[in-house]
Amino acid sequence: MDTLRTQTPPLGITEVAWSDEDLVRRFAAVKEAVRAADEPWGHPILASRTAAALRHGWDGEPAVAHLVTVDGVDVAAAEYETTSWDNQHLAWLGADVHPAHRRRGYGEAVLDFLVDRARAEGRTSVGGNSWDAAAPRAFATRHGFEAKAVEVNRRQHLARVDQARLERLHADALAHAPDYELVRRVGATPAAELGALAEITAAINDAPTDDLDIEDEVFPTERVAAYENAWLGRGDRLMRVCARHRGTGELAGQTVVVVEAERPQVAHQHDTSVVRAHRGHRLGLLLKTEMLRWLAEDQPQVATVDTWNAESNDHMIGVNEVLGYEVVGRALAWQRPL
Repeated sequence: MDTLRTQTPPLGITEVAWSDEDLVRRFAAVKEAVRAADEPWGHPILASRTAAALRHGWDGEPAVAHLVTVDGVDVAAAEYETTSWDNQHLAWLGADVHPAHRRRGYGEAVLDFLVDRARAEGRTSVGGNSWDAAAPRAFATRHGFEAKAVEVNRRQHLARVDQARLERLHADALAHAPDYELVRRVGATPAAELGALAEITAAINDAPTDDLDIEDEVFPTERVAAYENAWLGRGDRLMRVCARHRGTGELAGQTVVVVEAERPQVAHQHDTSVVRAHRGHRLGLLLKTEMLRWLAEDQPQVATVDTWNAESNDHMIGVNEVLGYEVVGRALAWQRPL
């Protein structure tokens, strides 16, 4: 345990291992209290999914989590995230203070702890996310962070989808893409196809990053496989629709949705990307309408699908709005140099 002092009494900051059921439960409880106060539309944070996230991460490199206590009382949760694949200059930080313990200097002390680690590791930039609200804006600005990007959380309620309209949208998109076939896959990608999948995954780098100081993400086949293993390791259902060019056999684009294991009524939209050479054929809309049709057939219990986009990503936002996604939250990405 590391000990810091913010006024009195001292803060205890303890790393949380995914296998420590008690610490994970307490860490998740702090995160859930924060969610309930700041993100009432969000899905409740479960200890089981928190443990899975701390074990697997997004693609095999989980964040390092810490539980922050004062005199045995859990007051905050901290997270420190980096990747070995790219952006070696950057660390992404999370400092969540329990609503009952705010305005006592705990957030500042936790931030100092995380920044010190980033500096010690030779990182030259740190970043973090917050909801677009007055308190986190003031906190971030006071500590030298600048808002570098705006990200929007949207949600689709599948019961509200007009199926007849969906079929018309799908048919229209198909008419603009006669040279492409759609391929559905559940679970892991065969090793022989990981290289092609890595190429279309890298197309996500064309999405806007606004003013963030970040490099393009790197997607070797090992990372693509690690991503799939991370989500399958949770027990979730990973559903992928790809567009394949009939003439060349090239993969042109993909969309991925993950259905939660513990809450199969909840799904999350992951990447949707189309390779630059194959754009202009409404493949984005085609892929996403196909996914909705597949969900209705294969996972009819799914009630909602959440997605995130940069506010400046006009094209994908246009597709999502046509499909009936509704804005539920607006977030800011903050960054500062060290």
